[in-house]
Amino acid sequence: MELLTTNNVWMMICTALVFFMHLGFAFLEIGLTRQKNTINILFKNIFIITVGLLLYAVVGFNLMYPGFEEGSSGILGFAGFGLDSPLTADGALDLTYSEGYTYWTDFLFQGMFAATAATIVSGAVAERIKIGPFMIFTILYVGLIYPIAGSWKWGAGFLDMRETPFYDFAGSTLVHSVGGWAALVAVFLLGSRIGKYKDGKPQAIPGHNIPLATAGVLILWLGWFGFNGGSVLSADPALTSLTLVTTCLAAAAGGVVAALVSTVFFKNLDLTMFLNGILGGLVGITAGADQMSPTDAIIIGAVAGAIIVLAVSLIDRLRLDDPVGAIAVHLVCGIWGTLAVGLFGELAGFDQFVSQAVGVGSYALICIVSSFIILFALKKTVGIRVSEKEELEGLDSHEHGMDAYPDFRLNEH
Repeated sequence: MELLTTNNVWMMICTALVFFMHLGFAFLEIGLTRQKNTINILFKNIFIITVGLLLYAVVGFNLMYPGFEEGSSGILGFAGFGLDSPLTADGALDLTYSEGYTYWTDFLFQGMFAATAATIVSGAVAERIKIGPFMIFTILYVGLIYPIAGSWKWGAGFLDMRETPFYDFAGSTLVHSVGGWAALVAVFLLGSRIGKYKDGKPQAIPGHNIPLATAGVLILWLGWFGFNGGSVLSADPALTSLTLVTTCLAAAAGGVVAALVSTVFFKNLDLTMFLNGILGGLVGITAGADQMSPTDAIIIGAVAGAIIVLAVSLIDRLRLDDPVGAIAVHLVCGIWGTLAVGLFGELAGFDQFVSQAVGVGSYALICIVSSFIILFALKKTVGIRVSEKEELEGLDSHEHGMDAYPDFRLNEH
């Protein structure tokens, strides 16, 4: 009982840290975009966490952990609507649910992860998507697609049934790439912001508050202590400590290498590349944070930092307008971190690498197809992009009738 209490308290602390990450995402997104769209971005982020938790309670949790029966395909299962109270006949809490945490803590911790996937999309489509269609997309993607995809591994589905199981400790693929693939599809269907490309060349559209973006990244780094540390699913001293060390070292290496590589390529000390390098290192280590040595973590983070610079440049050349670098950070580094499990640490080997590649491909398929169907249907029916006038004047005034900084209004176009 004492061990359960200790483990459960640690899991609840980690749940709070993951919740805090939503503030980090919000700060990062509004900091890297223009003042005239601040309310719109904040509204989307608040909508995601509130509606995401309700959807996860009603259907998501039981879709993600359906209890696949022996002989099942491990692709789709459903344990029923709502949350079942884990009580014994005499009304006491059923302590047999897990040695590490209670049923309620499990739901809340996993629910925080679910909302993160749509938050990743929010940043990539900032400044030009209609709020209504985005809300519809969030409901369908977080309520149905994310938990079904998550069940394939974390719900003991077909990727977990393989002779060499697919491994994703805390979600480089299950969370970050799931959001990243959808972000890629959304950006492709939306098109670039007005003024982003001139004569085929990308133009910088500076964010309005880089200090706020910096604060957002530091909050996200702090939240990753819960994201990865909580994924141990207990307060095991050795494993939790190792996980936090590898997480921090990968983040630091990612930031430093991204700053160095961007300086060599672009001849300036770019803070935004430094910040995204930190996030890339965090995303990269997330798939195998419990399996890596400190040296492995530094290598994985360093490669992620270099990937960030190259991926951002490639995405720009492909005329895919991603204001916050979400695709490079969450999708590209998520793929790298997932594959790195087969190259480093305790699970390294050819069979494991193949299994990791199969997992990456499986998630790419469901995410690309599902997000394209949802967004393309919305595009052809109600439309997904605001008018030129609304985009130029800002979504805050047109979609919300508010101004984030009424005493410091700038004439942004």
